[in-house]
Amino acid sequence: MHAWEVVRPGPVEGEPLRFVERPIPVPGADELLVHVRACGVCRTDLHVSERDLPVRRPRVTPGHEVVGVVAATGEDVLDHAVGDRVGVAWLRRTDGTCGYCARGSENLCPASEYTGWDADGGYAEYTTVPAAFAYRLPGEVDDVALAPLLCAGIIGYRALLRAALPDAGRLGLYGFGGSAHLCAQLALAQGATVHVLTRDPAARRLALELGAASARGAYDEPPEPLDSAILFAPVGDLVPVALRALDRGGILSVAGIHLSDTPPLRYESDLFYEKELRSVTSNTRRDGRDFLALAARHGVRATTHTYPLSEALRALRDLKAGRFDGAAVLVNDFPART
Repeated sequence: MHAWEVVRPGPVEGEPLRFVERPIPVPGADELLVHVRACGVCRTDLHVSERDLPVRRPRVTPGHEVVGVVAATGEDVLDHAVGDRVGVAWLRRTDGTCGYCARGSENLCPASEYTGWDADGGYAEYTTVPAAFAYRLPGEVDDVALAPLLCAGIIGYRALLRAALPDAGRLGLYGFGGSAHLCAQLALAQGATVHVLTRDPAARRLALELGAASARGAYDEPPEPLDSAILFAPVGDLVPVALRALDRGGILSVAGIHLSDTPPLRYESDLFYEKELRSVTSNTRRDGRDFLALAARHGVRATTHTYPLSEALRALRDLKAGRFDGAAVLVNDFPART
């Protein structure tokens, strides 16, 4: 099969990834072999490729927003069959026995593993996934539209939960890429007033088209105090900016897995009046199931830009340069192999 692998982690303007031929992987006893039909391009893939995240698996294949079809099952798999359409997301495996897993916080499991970081992901014709961590997908939504929901959507939902937005609350979104534009749709459907703050003029236009009450520059003040805010941009300088925009008792949720260093915070101007700063770590499978159900109910859809699988490096470069709004999706343009 064809697959991308990270050979020399570094800036994507260079050549950190290489398109190679590999054997089709063999699923483990509890795993599915998935023929990839579409794979979203996530900013985390950029962090893996550029070594913002430390190397966990040499020559790893990135990609963790996979929509595909089961091509084979391991001998212990009983609840999936060849031909089922499934989704493969960021959280790949947990131990299921630690205290965090026992209390429903499997996203904090110290033994957790991740698709496209600890194990090869979806920038390939085929990938594998533990059957217990594969998502069943609604049949009425096409592959390209579904792919970004499997990380950008799920993480945005988890970030929204962590932001504890009150009913009919005022939500600020800092950065407006793949995750934020899905989060905004859900928040709007649930009755929130959404203010978007981002440097990208095209993203500001998209925000207003989707129903945001305002769209301003990333360092601008929103037109009213915020009950909650989510920082999607991996820019630590925006943390005090967003905290100052909060109303008393407001909460800032930081959605990314990587963030540049934050400047010092001033207690009186940034944190006083019981403001809170919260991080987001991955997601639980329940988050994923709940979000996919809500997305179907409210018609949450990604604005997508497609690239053939063979042009994944170009997609990552365009993501870094901000050359598109919404989300990029790789489409597997190779025929299924038998």
